Amino acid sequence: MRRVVITGMGVIAAPGNGVADFFRALVAGRSGSRPIRNLPPEVVGRLNCRIAAEVADYDPLKHFTEKELDQLDRFSQFALVAARQALTQAGLEALSEAQQLRTGVCIGTAYGGMESLDTHYFALYAKNATRLPPLVIPRVMYNAATCQVSMRFLARGPCLTPTTACSSATHALGEAYRMIQQGQADWMLAGGSDAPITYGVIRCWEAMRVLAPENGQAARACRPFSGDRQGIVIGEGSAVLVLEDYETAQRRGAPILAEVAGYGANSDASHITQPSVAGPARAMRLALEDAGMSPDAIDYVNAHGTATKVNDAIETRALKEVFGERAKKIPVSSTKSMHGHVMGASGAIELVAAVEAIRQGIVPPTANYSTPDPECDLDYVPNQARQTPVRTALSSSFAFGGLNAVLIVKRV
Repeated sequence: MRRVVITGMGVIAAPGNGVADFFRALVAGRSGSRPIRNLPPEVVGRLNCRIAAEVADYDPLKHFTEKELDQLDRFSQFALVAARQALTQAGLEALSEAQQLRTGVCIGTAYGGMESLDTHYFALYAKNATRLPPLVIPRVMYNAATCQVSMRFLARGPCLTPTTACSSATHALGEAYRMIQQGQADWMLAGGSDAPITYGVIRCWEAMRVLAPENGQAARACRPFSGDRQGIVIGEGSAVLVLEDYETAQRRGAPILAEVAGYGANSDASHITQPSVAGPARAMRLALEDAGMSPDAIDYVNAHGTATKVNDAIETRALKEVFGERAKKIPVSSTKSMHGHVMGASGAIELVAAVEAIRQGIVPPTANYSTPDPECDLDYVPNQARQTPVRTALSSSFAFGGLNAVLIVKRV
């Protein structure tokens, strides 16, 4: 099995555009949650939840021509922006013909082109449109981001799109890691992208009663592991990482940011919305086994940490099951407190945070933490980033349907 390293990263999310700005905002504990601006005011006025973690000041025309935008939903745009950043850092802006054949794409999503779907369904059902633009299907399909990234950067290797709800990006990265390990590719552009801040999606989440209310403080709405947590804040964005065969990276003098050490995936097979303790715990153990590590080797956990009452308590129990007494000594943080729950992209965005924690020796905080919860009694790095050596980090994603995925990254 070949070793797999990360040689480039790109991210666009509510806290920042680009890895440096993004991680700087996380370290500062700066939340990207704010009143929704990207929907018409009359639409926002009909919502009960009027906050989200939107990408601030995003202008598509700074990145794409009007002709290109005809076939790009917002989630595909984000993936292309993040992929270009990652390729630039990796020194792969222009792939040679040989590199093209050995480069694949694996970008997960939970919602695909939901903005386009919402817009055109409104035209059909509310405005009685009889015809739609011819490129609606290429915009809305779940594999649109994968296809667009593949075509834009001429990646002609294996390309696929995992869609496993909130674990999509972590599964995408894990499967890309396997492909390089097994020699199917030398480079993979892997991660996730989602743009679910639409009227229809928010209405659906409102019906589940798991969205955090604004209560006049949008920036503090998402409070993972805090005793007064009230639910998730929906976010949008993308993160794409360049995964590369270690020896190939060494030969070409690529910047090696971290090594992908282990991957574990499984299913609870128990409940469509409520996670179990056993499933997430086993996924973490599978990742540790794959990495050849004991639980004592983990220096930081970037938690799934959605800020719902049930999920945070169950995740805490799962961490205790895996790490035992040491669980209380490991820094655990949820960066969703700042970038929101970006659904199928969350795992990739959180892995960027984990890699930067290793590179910079700074653990980002769980922002907005205010009140201890007896059921959540670990070290959640409340509110203030912590300077500490991080050699290895574990990043978890636990999705509806009980689909769990865990990655471990380490310093090379």
